Amino acid sequence: MVIELAVLTVLATFAIVMGIMPLLIEKLKKRGTVTPDYYKEDLRAIPTRGGVAILAVVFLLFGIATLFEHLQDSVPVQVSEVDWAILIVAGLFGAFGMVDDFVDVGRPAKIFMLFFFSFRLIFEIKSTMVTIPLIGSFDPGAFYLFMIVPIYVLVAANLVNMHSGFNGLASGLSAIILASLLIKFIMKGSDGVFILSCMLGATLGFLWYNRYPARIFLGNVGSLSLGAAIGAAIVVSGFLVSGFVMLIPHTINFLMYVYWRLMHRLRTDDSRWEIKKFGRIRADGTLEVPNPLTLKWVLPYYFKMTEKQAVLAMYALTIPFCVIALFIPY
Repeated sequence: MVIELAVLTVLATFAIVMGIMPLLIEKLKKRGTVTPDYYKEDLRAIPTRGGVAILAVVFLLFGIATLFEHLQDSVPVQVSEVDWAILIVAGLFGAFGMVDDFVDVGRPAKIFMLFFFSFRLIFEIKSTMVTIPLIGSFDPGAFYLFMIVPIYVLVAANLVNMHSGFNGLASGLSAIILASLLIKFIMKGSDGVFILSCMLGATLGFLWYNRYPARIFLGNVGSLSLGAAIGAAIVVSGFLVSGFVMLIPHTINFLMYVYWRLMHRLRTDDSRWEIKKFGRIRADGTLEVPNPLTLKWVLPYYFKMTEKQAVLAMYALTIPFCVIALFIPY
């Protein structure tokens, strides 16, 4: 029954997002909420901040499910407190991302504020026991609740936000991880299946319009909310090790960026370490990237690849880690 309801929820959110996305794209275009696509020869203007549609549809499904719960004594869909807690955290991160899209809040303020947005999860965590395969179990107690939980969610949100830049990259990778978490939640019988099903369906619907050639971008509102939902689901279920394995490619991307920034500070006179956010497109349609210092640029730097091929390569890299994570015990 749980599997059938999860599939129906995924299909429902997917269909709604697919239906509303063309309207949102036109509205964003009319308002001038666009940004250049730097990996297109014509630098076309693409609507951005489209990730708000994912959150909006998920909140809509939660509202409908809550309405049915109050109207009927017995309903097939029960929205748990865990579902609501994950949604609240994702919504807070998404709202902050929306503000950051309009006003550059700054890194110190961003870290400080986002740290406290995950505290709602504390009330839904039943155990602070952490199990590391081949090592053993230990209980960090309050340190887990007030430090590990908020830091884990904060890091996960920023990892997703950073591992982006190509059409369909962030949304596609998030869909892969959400699908893996959903399977793991169903296998364990954990609360949180409803929110993961909603997020997965909405993300897949968005991905249809975000894939190459993209007609809309996520914006910070989308990437931060997706990352926060992933991080929140991991910590509230206790799948810290599994979640870490799923996010290994994202973590490698982050470490590469840290190395790049460090070398930029140490060798200010060397143009090879200049910080650049984007590459460009060659006449033959392949990518020309400044260096191999972010994960998505490694293959295009050494081999001629199109943007679509580079994104598929990142999918192919992430999927094995997610499969491995499915077999890591709780």
